[in-house]
Amino acid sequence: MKPETDNIDVKDAPDSANEDDNKDVKTKEAPLNAKEEAKEFFKTAVIAVLLAIIIRSFLFEPFNIPSGSMKPTLQVGDYLFVQKSAYGYSRYSFPFGIAPIEGRIWEKQPTRGDVIVFKLPTNPSIDYIKRIIGMPGDTIQVKRGRLFLNGEEVPRESVGLKKIDDEYLGEVTMHEYIQTLPNGTMFSIYEESDNEPLDNTQIYTVPEGHYFMMGDNRDNSQDSRVSHAVGYVPFENLVGRADFIFFSTNSFARIYEVWKWPWTIRYDRVLKDIDPVRPKE
Repeated sequence: MKPETDNIDVKDAPDSANEDDNKDVKTKEAPLNAKEEAKEFFKTAVIAVLLAIIIRSFLFEPFNIPSGSMKPTLQVGDYLFVQKSAYGYSRYSFPFGIAPIEGRIWEKQPTRGDVIVFKLPTNPSIDYIKRIIGMPGDTIQVKRGRLFLNGEEVPRESVGLKKIDDEYLGEVTMHEYIQTLPNGTMFSIYEESDNEPLDNTQIYTVPEGHYFMMGDNRDNSQDSRVSHAVGYVPFENLVGRADFIFFSTNSFARIYEVWKWPWTIRYDRVLKDIDPVRPKE
């Protein structure tokens, strides 16, 4: 007796396999011609650009630091991300200010001590980065280098003398202080002395809907103390809150000097948080 087998016609098996192979060949897509490749590339590029615009407008925007006005918090050559949603959105949240927005939407008030990127009131095509010191209705004055907020002196604690490299003056000696704002926010500032041009000012009264900005490098910062150049910053002009440094370079290597790149990166500043020290809730 012959053993039972599966109900398969062995002779037909190769033909079935050939039919499957033919189906696979038919289902394979034909290669794209030059016109189709160009169309796919253009489509991919458009999607990438739109995605970048969305991220830049609504989430995070990169900025680099070109001057030393925010030393020691920020150094020349720092690259940082700004959180765009921190204070809601205005027309300045979008490239070229193209969004038809009056004022701000989904607005959130900034906190005293935040480091903020804003559009320069006297020339909105220029981005500035400073620290918010004065809120609407506050009075601000600097006397003999000391900051007075609403008539009260803002305390500062000496850290000591620091030798730093200035992009214009070379090596200079600075006094470093820890300043503590009325809400408990703490951060470092630099002072050359207490007798520089911006160390004695008038009393400024911050209008409603505006803010008073100052650089941490107090004697080397063009900020709200310089009324004709910066002045009070409207809420609408705030671009976002500086969040963290994602890259930093000392700029000692030119772009083509690849072999020097590893020694120009400030590794200790990469991913550094910019938020000031605040009291616990």
